[in-house]
Amino acid sequence: MTSQHSSTRRLAEQVFTVNVFGSGPGGGNPAPIVVDARLLDGEAMRQVAARHGHESAFVLPGRDSCDYQFRFFVPNHEMEMCGHATLGAVWLLDHLGALPKSTVSISTLSGRVHARVSGGHASVSQPRGRSTGIDDPAAVLGVLGIRPSDLLDLPLLNAATSRVKTLVPLRSIDVLNGLQPDFARIEALCDAIGSTGLYPFAPIDPDAGVFSARQFPRSSGYPEDAATGIAAAALAWAAWDLDLTSKSRIVIRQGEAMGRPSQITVEREDERCWLSGRAELIEETPL
Repeated sequence: MTSQHSSTRRLAEQVFTVNVFGSGPGGGNPAPIVVDARLLDGEAMRQVAARHGHESAFVLPGRDSCDYQFRFFVPNHEMEMCGHATLGAVWLLDHLGALPKSTVSISTLSGRVHARVSGGHASVSQPRGRSTGIDDPAAVLGVLGIRPSDLLDLPLLNAATSRVKTLVPLRSIDVLNGLQPDFARIEALCDAIGSTGLYPFAPIDPDAGVFSARQFPRSSGYPEDAATGIAAAALAWAAWDLDLTSKSRIVIRQGEAMGRPSQITVEREDERCWLSGRAELIEETPL
């Protein structure tokens, strides 16, 4: 067997776990990644995600004139898009010497995205955000266990660049970090309002473009997410549209309340934005 065939077989038989967006000890969001998933069907992919307990990415040959197709699973189901897993997969392909060029196109269930790598640093595109108001904000406040006085004087929004997240503007970091949601009611609430998760946030230094956030997913198999790229992108567009900051580069801190400090950078470029952050390989296990 040639070394090239041996290397290809190794990539198809391994799960590489990349920690993405970490900004301190224990921080970041791990993403199990299979860089050659041609032999796996959807249920096998879901089982990988369930075994590892994290959002997972599966790399497939390109389609629709894209360089790659990516599929994403959490322990409970397939997702249309996962920002940190996309970034982690692209960074990993480059790290393994398997990325064919510095900028690639990727087909996902939420549409085409682009990714680029420069100096070992990866970033992933998202389209311009869109948002609509929440018809029943009281229901959201009830599930989060907060009062109207805990909010900034801003609307609650369903916002998205791919998957819809519910943005809840809080007046302080103390309120954000003190949230104790009724997790048993989150799935039904998200179904009722057309969301895939609650994303409460608070300003740290809006003049510098720095915010803090937490993510409570609708139904992923775990109660809280340490770093959520597509939610951060949705928040960044809302911050620009609501004139919360004049900075084109926004930093969103997440995971601090759960002891997993993470940092996501979102940079605007015309009518799209780029997600970026730290990535590192932390584990390699047999498939």
